[in-house]
Amino acid sequence: MSVRGRNALGVALSVGFLLWTFRDVRIADVLAQLARANPWLLLAAAVAGTLIFPLRARRWRTILDPVAGPLPFPVLWRATAIGMMGNNLLPARAGELARAYALSRETDRVNFPTAFASLAVDRVFDAFVVLLLMLAAMSTPSFPHQARIAGISPGSYVVSGTVVAAAVLVTLYLIVFFPDRVITVYEWLARRIAPGLEARGRDALHSFAGGLGVLRHPERFAAVFLWTLAHWLLNAFAFWLGFVAVGIPAPYSAALFLQGLIAIGVALPSAPGFFGVFEKVGQVGLRVYGVDAVSATSWAVSFHILTFIPITVIGIYYFSRLGLRVSELRAVRESGQ
Repeated sequence: MSVRGRNALGVALSVGFLLWTFRDVRIADVLAQLARANPWLLLAAAVAGTLIFPLRARRWRTILDPVAGPLPFPVLWRATAIGMMGNNLLPARAGELARAYALSRETDRVNFPTAFASLAVDRVFDAFVVLLLMLAAMSTPSFPHQARIAGISPGSYVVSGTVVAAAVLVTLYLIVFFPDRVITVYEWLARRIAPGLEARGRDALHSFAGGLGVLRHPERFAAVFLWTLAHWLLNAFAFWLGFVAVGIPAPYSAALFLQGLIAIGVALPSAPGFFGVFEKVGQVGLRVYGVDAVSATSWAVSFHILTFIPITVIGIYYFSRLGLRVSELRAVRESGQ
């Protein structure tokens, strides 16, 4: 499917999920519940939900340490904000591309392929920790073990996600520890399928392997894991503050479960910002804990919007300040650099 086709599918699915979310929920009821919400707790939830991004930037420095040394935090923070803004506003989930490109533009210590490869490590750690916390939430006494989502037990979703994350991690380790063999296989395939891409792909794989260097060092691996754990515990805390703000009596473990479910849900194609998917999955996940549709929708809509705005505005500011252009990102994506 072409990029334009995927974008159209994502928008269509987002619209469909939004319509599904509000099929049995009146907007007037949601607005009435939000009018009764605690504004200070909503603000606190937005602040906590925004503070996860500096943690992500700090974790990125540890991931890049083996190939670039300790990079200045402000450089990493600006690139991270730009990337999150890109995910919120640009089609085809161009945020990761924007994040890696912004970093490579600001420092000559990391080229684009290496920066982009490091984000694969970033996302794999996210997947493992989110699923681990989701599993922990499902092990608590407060979890309704008889629950089903689309007729399937939540544990089945966790197992499926874990298998995918494990497969990705194994692939990354193969690239790290056996780069020559991986490159040899690539060259063999490229000569038969697309000879013109052989040299460029070989160079990209070498840089990609460099960006995965953190996987070689147990102490750095542990550090990245701890930063990731802090990130997602704080994100769940932001979720929980939002619960309390709109009057949802769900435990903190419900936030751990829900963020895992949303992480699985946003893997589906969607419009920029994951609107529609976030709201519907939030509604479905909170239903597991017996939360009514109006309360769940009130939380999902308010939390999503309040955490969408700050990082998007910050990212736009840095994007403009660095003199970047969306056309540059398109050129990078099309060239495969």
